[in-house]
Amino acid sequence: MTEAADIVVAGDGIVALASALALRQALGSYQRIVMAAAPPKRGASLDGRAFAIAPSGRHFLARLGVWPALAATAQPIADIAITDSRLDDVVRPTLLTFAGETREEGALAHMVEAQALQEALAQALVAASIEHLARRPSTITFTTDAVEIGFDAHGDGGDRLVEARLLVAADGARSFCRESAGIGWIGWGYAQRGLTATVAHERDHEARAFEHFLPGGPFAALPLKGRRCSIVWAEEEKEAARLLGLGDEHLCEEIARRFGHELGELSLEGPVVSYPLSFGVARDFIGRRLALVGDAAHVVHPVAGQGLNLGLRDAAALAEGVASSARLGLDLGDPHGLSAYQRARRFDTVAMGATTDGLVKLFSNEHASLQALRDFGLGVVERLEPVKRFLVAQAKGEFADANDRREDHLEEREDITRLSGRTERHLRRLASRFAPQARLRRERD
Repeated sequence: MTEAADIVVAGDGIVALASALALRQALGSYQRIVMAAAPPKRGASLDGRAFAIAPSGRHFLARLGVWPALAATAQPIADIAITDSRLDDVVRPTLLTFAGETREEGALAHMVEAQALQEALAQALVAASIEHLARRPSTITFTTDAVEIGFDAHGDGGDRLVEARLLVAADGARSFCRESAGIGWIGWGYAQRGLTATVAHERDHEARAFEHFLPGGPFAALPLKGRRCSIVWAEEEKEAARLLGLGDEHLCEEIARRFGHELGELSLEGPVVSYPLSFGVARDFIGRRLALVGDAAHVVHPVAGQGLNLGLRDAAALAEGVASSARLGLDLGDPHGLSAYQRARRFDTVAMGATTDGLVKLFSNEHASLQALRDFGLGVVERLEPVKRFLVAQAKGEFADANDRREDHLEEREDITRLSGRTERHLRRLASRFAPQARLRRERD
């Protein structure tokens, strides 16, 4: 038997939850919105990660009614200090800081632990009467009038078939929805693994974050509530495997070598989690009755801490585009609203991908001449306040927000789309020139 829904959101991560909630808020309570994802594995839990939520993301979560549940435990970041050195350098001079850039917002970002964010969104979804189907899509058929999503039998019954007007793919970098639609993917892996953990330390962090650019990859220490930090760093694959094989005591010693001694003795709180690092972007963010959000649309290196913020901007822009179609009396899956979503998000995403990819290639090496050049560049930025304000505005998502508000400026949007295409072609050239060992996979519709 076929059942009807207005929107199906595939996935159960933070961006999936935020997308469903934003769509409910934008469209009202009369639309049937279903979240579909495989049931969590027994004993599974979040891995202790935390995210730096930019002001644009915080405002979005506030509009969704979620931020009040997070505000008490969210840690503001008042300053970021950036260094560039070798691993065992005794002195790491600070080359760039952003201490004076928080006057208007009060913080460059807020650190929020993943568990708290996911729980707050899940509670809001229950209050918004958004249904949850504990199954992963197994078949997807796109037609002019609807998208048919099949679900294999599970413990709560037999096979199910849901016919929806719009499918939102928030099912991760290996998106089944994206592949079912035949949307191509341009990407490559880095010869690095990401590592993340929470550490406790002796002295107060004073709301200051550190980013140490080391030859093996960037190392970031991001303040949490209390005398704790979330650390996120990249290592070459062999070194990452060696570190993960150490006991807690020796692993803490290795973390201290990268962290520094400004905050005193360190201790681990929970496990160190490892994951592969890559760059990727979908050739299109939309298809017939389909919208890609979050990692299903794009994956970037964590060097700038913008992955989740990009996903939250996706959720906000998609809800705005679909609501625009609804206000005009159009179908929720109408190309008008979906095209507006793609125009709003394409340039921001590709530009951030190019930025993070360039930073990784520039800083993850030990060439002395290149280090001298980049240190000079950081010093120049430190002395040029307009440039610093530009970088801070980009990290906060201010340009993306302004771009989203200019819906009537179609010529400007077309210019942005053309620039996005040129940037994407530049990324391909970078891949062939500087990363011949990377795997570049292109699929065509």
